[in-house]
Amino acid sequence: MLKPDSSTHTALPSLLTVTRTLGGLALLVVGGVHFQQYRYEFYSSIPTIGPLFLATFVGATTLGLFLLVPIRRSSGRLRTLIDEVAALSGVGLATGAFVGLLISEHTPLFGFMEHGYRFAIVLALVSEAVASALLTLFVVRAPHPSSTRGTASGPELSGAAQPRVAPESEG
Repeated sequence: MLKPDSSTHTALPSLLTVTRTLGGLALLVVGGVHFQQYRYEFYSSIPTIGPLFLATFVGATTLGLFLLVPIRRSSGRLRTLIDEVAALSGVGLATGAFVGLLISEHTPLFGFMEHGYRFAIVLALVSEAVASALLTLFVVRAPHPSSTRGTASGPELSGAAQPRVAPESEG
C-alpha cells in the first residue's frame, strides 16, 4: 500500500488558497472594468447592455469579495459547498461576459457592437479568462464529500472484495 505523500497534502490547501484568492481578485477586475465602462464610457445609456454591465459589476464584485474572505480550517461541508457555488457562479459570470464581448466584437449583441480591441476590452477579456480558469481549478481541486474518509472507494466499488460463487457444473 502506498503512503500518501505529505508534500501533496500541504500543497493542496495552498493551491486552493491561491486559486481562490487570485480568482476573486480577477473577478474584482472584471467588476471594475464593467463599472468603468458603465459609468465613464456611458454604457449606462445603452438599452439592455447598460443594465447588463451594471449587473456584471454587482455580481463580479460581490463574488470577488466573498472569495477573498479566508477559509478557516474548521469550516464544515456547508462552507465548502457555498465556496464551490460561489466559484462556479464566478466561472459562469466571467465566461458569460467573455463570450458576450467576443460576440459583440463580430456581430451586434442586443443591437450593440464593439469596435476594436482597446485597453478596456483587452483587460476585460484577460481578467474574465483568468477568473474562469482559476475558479474552475479551485472547484476541481476542492475536496468533495466523495473523497472523505468512510466512503466506498477502490475495491469496495469495483466489487473486488466481494465473494465469488463458482458456477454450478453440469453433472
